Amino acid sequence: MLTEKTVIEEWSVKDLEDNSSLTVRVMDCPELGNRSLPGIQVMYMGNIVNFEPDIVERWAYQASKAGVTEYLLEDRSWLVHEDQFVRIYLMLGSPLKAKVSVKTRSSKVVSKEYDLPFDV
Repeated sequence: MLTEKTVIEEWSVKDLEDNSSLTVRVMDCPELGNRSLPGIQVMYMGNIVNFEPDIVERWAYQASKAGVTEYLLEDRSWLVHEDQFVRIYLMLGSPLKAKVSVKTRSSKVVSKEYDLPFDV
């Protein structure tokens, strides 16, 4: 049987400099990771970031070790430019959250948060 992903939200931030946009799609996934547990996927610019219990547990440990509650996933984010980016965060707390911040050259930062369907 196939597990069906459902779209939680899809949104875009337009860049008036060149009429392009950065689009983010967030999916609810009933089975992710090695243990096939529920989680969410964040997709942008051909990148997919899985928030599943095993990797989130590791990120939460790294965040607590760094002493932060909002942990930037530098290797999963698009940080090439100062004035345009897609930043992906793990936010500690109860519930755990994924946060996505998007900025284009002509926009302000647009951030959205998504509750994770598990705790570590």
